[in-house]
Parts: sequence; C-alpha cells; structure tokens
Amino acid sequence: MTDYLLIALALLGVLILGALGLVVPRLRRRPEPPLPTTEIDTRAQEDLAGPPVEAPESDLATGVLVEAPPVVEAPPALEVPEPTAGRLVRLRTRLSRSQTVFGKGLLGLLSRDHLDEDTWEEIEDNLITADVGVDATREIVDRLRERTRVLGTRTGGELRALLAAELVNALDPTLDRSLKTARKDGVPAVLMVVGVNGAGKTTTCGKIARVLVADGRSVLLGAADTFRAAAADQLETWGGRVGAETVRGPEAADPASVAFDAVRRGIDSGVDTVLIDTAGRLQNKIGLMDELGKVKRVVERHGPIDETILILDATTGQNGLEQARVFTEVVNVTGVVLTKLDGTAKGGIVIAVQRKLGIPVKLVGLGEGPDDLAPFDPAQFVDALLGTEPAARDA
Repeated sequence: MTDYLLIALALLGVLILGALGLVVPRLRRRPEPPLPTTEIDTRAQEDLAGPPVEAPESDLATGVLVEAPPVVEAPPALEVPEPTAGRLVRLRTRLSRSQTVFGKGLLGLLSRDHLDEDTWEEIEDNLITADVGVDATREIVDRLRERTRVLGTRTGGELRALLAAELVNALDPTLDRSLKTARKDGVPAVLMVVGVNGAGKTTTCGKIARVLVADGRSVLLGAADTFRAAAADQLETWGGRVGAETVRGPEAADPASVAFDAVRRGIDSGVDTVLIDTAGRLQNKIGLMDELGKVKRVVERHGPIDETILILDATTGQNGLEQARVFTEVVNVTGVVLTKLDGTAKGGIVIAVQRKLGIPVKLVGLGEGPDDLAPFDPAQFVDALLGTEPAARDA
C-alpha cells in the first residue's frame, strides 16, 4: 500500500514539473517591437487616403471662413462692321472673272478697226454667254451699233463710255434699291429673307444684319428656319458678333410661330429692324412654298412686311430667274441679293433678273468675308465690270 502511494506521488510531481516548464518560458517572453513601415507601404497609404485637403482661407482677425470670389468671364467684344458706303468700289477686284467677259472681251471686240457684221455677232454672243439675256442683249447691241455709226466713235475711251452707258441703262438706275429698315409708328421694320437651298441664305442673312448695324440700325433676328438644326445656332452666332438678339424656338417648331414671336419681341424691345430667316426650299415644292406664304400671313398680323428679300446664287445663271418668279408669286419679293458674284463670269444675271421681273438687285455678295456684302449701285458695278474708274466714264 505504501509503495502504491509513493508511486502516485512521484507521478504527480513529474506532471507538475512538466507543466511549469511550459508556462514559465511564455511568461518570460517579451512582445517584439513592430516592423518599420517601408517606403512602399507609405505611398500605398497616401494613395488610399487621397489628395490632401486644403482648409479654406480664413480672416485672421475674425476667424471667419472666406470663400474665393467666383470667376466671371468677360463678355466677348462686339465687332464693328465696315461702313457700307463705298464697299462696292473697294471690292471691285473680286469681279475679275466677269471683267474678263465685259472688260477684255467686249472692249476688245469694240476696239477693232472695222466693226463688221461678224464682230457684232461676237459681241452678242459674249453678252448672252454672260447671262444678260437674249432680249436685253439685242437692245444693247442695237443701241451700240446706232450710236457708234452716228457718232463715228473709234477711240478706246469713247467706245468704253458708250458701252458703260448702255449697260447702266440696262440695269435701270431709276429703280429704288434702298432697304426699308426704319421703325415706324412704334413698330420695327420687318424684313423676311427667302431663297432656295444652297444659296447661302442663312449666312447672307447674318451679313445683312451686319449691313444694317453698319448703317446705324438696331436689329433683332428671327430664326424661323426650324428644319435645319444648325441654322438657328449659325444665325445666333452672326447676331452675337454685332450685339443683335436672336429669337429662336425648339427644333422642328412651327416657323410661323417663331417669326411671329420675333416680331413681337422686336416691338417690345424697341429695335429698328426685325430680320427673319426662313428655311431654304425648292421653288417647285408646292407644300413648302405654301408654308412660306403662311409665315408671311402670320407675321402680317403685327403689320405689313416692309421687305421680302430673295437670295439668289449668281452662279446658277438663268435658273435663278425661275426661282425668282415663283418666290415673287408666293411672297411678293421686293428685292434681290445676288451671292457669289465674285465666282462667276456671268455677271449679266443682274440685268436679266431686273429685266424679267422688275425686281431691283439691292445687295451683291463679292466674297466670303463678313463684310463682303455691298449695296448695289449700277454705275459702280459697270465700272467694276469694265475695269474703269468713274472719272473715265464721266469724261
């Protein structure tokens, strides 16, 4: 019995010593210091934290936060259009292609030593090629033949003066070429611009606005071309350059409604002239032409339209006459603007338009510049075609 007790005590002692051997080293072990943060870890933490946030500036005296003032963009400087007086004289070199036909061609034929029947036929051919028109050409040639025979003129200066006089006469200098743009009885003058697709109508409308501003008129633009998304933006850009407001509607809005609102806005704002741009259309599309007539009728609820200006592309030649005829029947065209006259040798279209329709050409486009639209003057135009100075013609 005593032996069993001794063995149990020995085993208990062994177990106690083993347990103490496991616990004591752990109690003596100290915690290890943390690992140093590496450069890569630091950058990663900064990336996660995001950019440093700067505190707003404060007034040192009061401690009140002070916000930076908002940045206000200065409005663009308005452009000053060139004066219209004398523009045609300054732009005369732009008619170089037509000068080849009239100046060099006709004057070369007329200066021959002997003006026989073949020479007069060549003169007729040149005028017809320049789109003067058959009837007008025959009248001009018949009068030239008679005057050269009666007067016996042979010098270059004399023949040039005779030709200039006949061309000016064919352009009918008695026609009224002024634009009615003055405010009357508290209502602004209303100008409606019409024309076919591709004639440069919206651009020319913007240039007409510059002509009016250059002549001292205040202008408001009506963007009644709602079929072409860029048309209203384009017109607004032109108007903004000279400080003219543009009234526009949503895309595909009723053109007559936009035109009506433009005139009403013009009355309220007290401008001198409201210039309405309409959608380009083909003269043989009955529905579109009827719509143009509707625009005219709706606008006239405010009062009569003072001017209906037809934009014609001079490079279309005789086709422009048919365009002008149809538009005149629908909206009573009162004046013509001939564009791209610098790009054609057929400057005689001016004579043909006026002879066939009795509608005066009031403005001519002689380039792509913003101020390359000039009031039309028959004598200056003929002098430019013939490459002569007014003094030479009047001598």
